[in-house]
Amino acid sequence: MPVWMRAAGIGGSLLAVIALVIVLLKSLIAFVGFLTFAFKIIIVLVFVAVIVGVGFLVLKGISEKRRSKN
Repeated sequence: MPVWMRAAGIGGSLLAVIALVIVLLKSLIAFVGFLTFAFKIIIVLVFVAVIVGVGFLVLKGISEKRRSKN
């Protein structure tokens, strides 16, 4: 039986569908991994922004305290 006839049969169709499902699942896993990484980066950036904001407010309070003494 020629190869092209085997590829056009039920077995070839099933293999093609299975291959497509595997590729789809690999893509979804990669996408979820990317989203997880992006979410982690966003959490770290928000944490750094909060720390910088608190530091800025502390320094601003210290400088206002010094000005009010004068």
